[in-house]
Amino acid sequence: MSALSLFHDYTFQVVALGAALLGMTSGLIGSFAVLRRESLLGDVVSHAALPGIAAVFLMTGTKDTVWLLVGALCSGLAATGFILGVVRYSRIRFDTALALGMSVFFGLGLVLLTYVQKIPNSNQAGLQRFIFGQAAILLKGDILVIAVTGAVLLALTLLFWKELKLLSFDPEFARSLGLPTRALNVLLSAMTVAAIIAGLQTVGVILMSAMLVAPAVAARQWTNRLGVMVGLASLFGAVSGVAGTLASSAAAKLPAGPAIVVAADVIVLVSLAFGRARESRGRRGRAADRVSRA
Repeated sequence: MSALSLFHDYTFQVVALGAALLGMTSGLIGSFAVLRRESLLGDVVSHAALPGIAAVFLMTGTKDTVWLLVGALCSGLAATGFILGVVRYSRIRFDTALALGMSVFFGLGLVLLTYVQKIPNSNQAGLQRFIFGQAAILLKGDILVIAVTGAVLLALTLLFWKELKLLSFDPEFARSLGLPTRALNVLLSAMTVAAIIAGLQTVGVILMSAMLVAPAVAARQWTNRLGVMVGLASLFGAVSGVAGTLASSAAAKLPAGPAIVVAADVIVLVSLAFGRARESRGRRGRAADRVSRA
């Protein structure tokens, strides 16, 4: 099947649409995570989702995606609360709390998943798809979950745009203006958790953090304006989703989730090269201005 004919294939259209929506949502929320230097929070939350998935299966025996993602959401929120609580009520620094949170929750997830695999019940087959993702089996219902999640996150971003912008660039100034920075911090963390949970089935708990960070890092190389950065990050995320799905469909036995992440990484490398050239031009321009004023 040629690359052009793939765009007329129904299965490809469904998977590409889901991957593109996921990329746009990840780029939107990932921009704030990168600017606030909390990129590793996404890594922790995605790994922390695993015990929630395994626990829901153990308690209900269901493999319904919605219920498993609800378990992942609860587990991710618990991990975020654990990290914020450790930072607030102890002398442990944020980066150390992140490492502690990931080891606790991901370790628990591996224990529960291993236990599930040893249960004499054939129904547990397929839960491993949440580790590396399985975009090829996305259904209309899964895309609806991603679309609704993305729409809610976009609405919240637009509603609190000025507050989130100020919190990302100067949290101390935001606090001096009387903004509820603690509540905004919790809101942004919850939005990050929601974005990650929505993409677990597509790229998995291990690679989802890359999907959150890579488009935003690439966009940051092209602009210094937040609005442009968010737009570019969403665009890069969507392009990565479609490109990875296209590569996976064109090449046999090429998994879609990792292919999507690799496509995002390629955009990052190109953007880093552009950013370095842009920075050099800026330095030369500033040097020329100083010489002309002398």
